[in-house]
Amino acid sequence: MKKFSFFLAFLIFSLPSAVTADGGLTIGVAANFLVPFKEIVILFEQKTGIRIEGVFNSSGNLFGQIKNGAPYDLFLSADKLRPERLWEKGLAQQPFIYAEGTVVLWTAKKAFCNAGSWHQVLKMQGINRVAIANPETAPYGEAALEALKKSSLEGPLDGKLVFAQNVSQVFQYAHTGAVDAGFCALSSALSEFGQKGCRFTIGEAPPIEQGGCILTRTGKRANAERFAAFITSPEAETIKKKYGYQ
Repeated sequence: MKKFSFFLAFLIFSLPSAVTADGGLTIGVAANFLVPFKEIVILFEQKTGIRIEGVFNSSGNLFGQIKNGAPYDLFLSADKLRPERLWEKGLAQQPFIYAEGTVVLWTAKKAFCNAGSWHQVLKMQGINRVAIANPETAPYGEAALEALKKSSLEGPLDGKLVFAQNVSQVFQYAHTGAVDAGFCALSSALSEFGQKGCRFTIGEAPPIEQGGCILTRTGKRANAERFAAFITSPEAETIKKKYGYQ
C-alpha cells in the first residue's frame, strides 16, 4: 500500500464533499503544496482538534470557484496575484505570504540524469513528451513557460509539450512515465517518489511567492485565523523547508 500513498492521498484530499462541521475548515490549496500541507494539517489537528479538509487544484481553478461562491474558508494560492484580487473585490481579508516555491525539471528516466543542465535534457534524443502545468491557471506552469521563452526553447518543444491541469498532475505524468520529463514543483521532487528520479535547477524561472487569504464568507473566522497563523509558525516552517520552500 505504501507505494500508492501519494496518489491515493491526492485523490482523497481532492474529492469534493459537504462543508466541514463543528468548526472544521475547508481550504482551497494550490496543487504544488499538497505534500507539506498534509503534514502541517496533522500537526494543526493534533494541537487544536480543528478538522481540516484540503481541496487541491490549480490556483486559477480555485480562484474561479471562489468567485462563483465555493464554500472555502481559506485560499492558499501558488501566487500573490489571485489572493490580492479577492481582497480588492472584498471577498477576502488582507493576503499573507506563506511560502516561496521553485519550479524544476524532473524525470524518472535515468538515461537523462547525466545531463549537465535542464537545457541539455530537453535537447536529448528520447525526449518526446514534456509535461507542463497550464500556464493560464497554474503559476508553476507560467514560471516554466517564462523560462522556456528566456532560453529560446519554446519553439523547439513545439508539439512535445503536454499540458496538465496542475503541477501535481505534471509530476504524476512524469513519475508514471506517461511523459519523459516534467516541469514540477521542487516539493514533488523532494518527496519520497521524487527522490527516485532526478531534478534539474531552472535558473531562468522566477521564484514563486505563494499567497494565502481568509475568505470573508467564512463563518469560522477565529479558527481560520488560527490556521493562518499556524502555517507561518516555526513548526510549519520546518516542514516547508524540508520540501524546498522558503
